[in-house]
Amino acid sequence: MPGTTPIKHFLQFSDFTRDEFEYVIKRAAIIKRKFKAYEVYHPLVDRTLMMVFEKSSTRTRLSFEAGMHQLGGAAIYLNTRDSQLGRGEPVEDAGQVMSRMCDIIMVRTFGQDIIERFAAHSRVPVINGLTNEHHPCQVLADVFTFWEHRGSIAGKTVAWIGDANNMLYSWLQAAEVFGFHLNVSTPKGYELDPSLVSTSRYTLFDNPSDACAGAHLVNTDVWTSMGYEKENAERLKAFDGFIVDEDKMARAASDALFMHCLPAHRGEEVSAGVIDGPQSVVWDEAENRLHVQKALIEYLLLGRIEDN
Repeated sequence: MPGTTPIKHFLQFSDFTRDEFEYVIKRAAIIKRKFKAYEVYHPLVDRTLMMVFEKSSTRTRLSFEAGMHQLGGAAIYLNTRDSQLGRGEPVEDAGQVMSRMCDIIMVRTFGQDIIERFAAHSRVPVINGLTNEHHPCQVLADVFTFWEHRGSIAGKTVAWIGDANNMLYSWLQAAEVFGFHLNVSTPKGYELDPSLVSTSRYTLFDNPSDACAGAHLVNTDVWTSMGYEKENAERLKAFDGFIVDEDKMARAASDALFMHCLPAHRGEEVSAGVIDGPQSVVWDEAENRLHVQKALIEYLLLGRIEDN
């Protein structure tokens, strides 16, 4: 019965232990192998995922919706503009009602406080599909992608070039969980908020090229994230020189990978030669959202499974 055991949510990267992540990564590899072999795998028959979107999406909706269908379950898309949430229904009430009609909920919204309040009143697991402060599913996919190509990320150096956004804050939590180091270079005026940082596993660099030196993974994001479009012209000036280009990648480790959560703007935050070049794994990274989220949903609903 609901309420007899604590509900496990995934609202930010630090919600899971390293052991839990290593299990999910292992399961993602198994589930991906089944998918590639066209092996039917339906552990979630008659289970329903509710997807609540307050922000628009391509990869998040597609990966969660397709993933739930591939696991044998059903996915329901709900845009807050078309629901009572868009008319002022309290988040707490929405959490109560929605969680009585489905088995698991993904929420993509603005403030982290919104999803925290929603989850506090939910009878089923809640997954953060993106908030202003965190993007844990994307970083989980990135860690899995690195593991596929280079093995464990523990002890490695990851360079972050760009503003202090939700991706960076999730990367900082991942650094603490997995034991790697972040080289962070942000433009003036777009620095880290110390209240959102709970690790010392990072070094700040004024020069983005210096941050790339020796890195095993170089990561960036669009300069103008969703919701900040009015700042675009101002940001283009502030971010001048922060493009991840061939010169910056040349300063990274010889076998360094390049990642970008997409969508990308070639010629702004990344050069075409880098994102379309041999060190880029952005397409594997995008696909792996599907596989790690399937493993995450399976874990939250069924717990640990011994299956090869």
